[in-house]
Amino acid sequence: MKHEGAGSQASRRQFIRRALAGGLGASSGLVASSDEAAAQTTSSIRSFDHVSIPLRDTDAMLSFYRSLGFTIIEGPTICAAAFGDCKLNMHRPEFWQSGTFTLRAPAAEPPCGDYCFVWGESEDALDALLAQVGADIIEGPAPRVGGRALGTAEGTSRYIRDPDGNLLEFIVY
Repeated sequence: MKHEGAGSQASRRQFIRRALAGGLGASSGLVASSDEAAAQTTSSIRSFDHVSIPLRDTDAMLSFYRSLGFTIIEGPTICAAAFGDCKLNMHRPEFWQSGTFTLRAPAAEPPCGDYCFVWGESEDALDALLAQVGADIIEGPAPRVGGRALGTAEGTSRYIRDPDGNLLEFIVY
């Protein structure tokens, strides 16, 4: 029997191959001039409110995000890691695996997230926090183009994985 997520993994690999073959920017995978970005902006969409992912190991994930400084909110089916005006909703395994919860990507299984967080302190403070929580930096510090200034601002990023294997990027502008 074919694994439900196998097609999505193949699709991601195909996208990455096409993106690399197409000559997208080396540092971030995307390059747009500020004029191009401004021309594509809609005035109605302001920011992300939240994103949602399924959990594999609820206790480990909540402990990890709490140790990074997120405010943790626990509910019977959904937990959240809140920061600023945003949050990362996390669906407990018994919820997303129940077959009755359909307001989710049907192929989403841990790990399925790739998130970039803006770090508001120094790079040294970020390195100290990541060391304190025992996170292995899998790439970085590396120059990246982030989401600020309509996707044209440059920063420096570090990448780690959370206990479920999701990719976390911390960018310092």
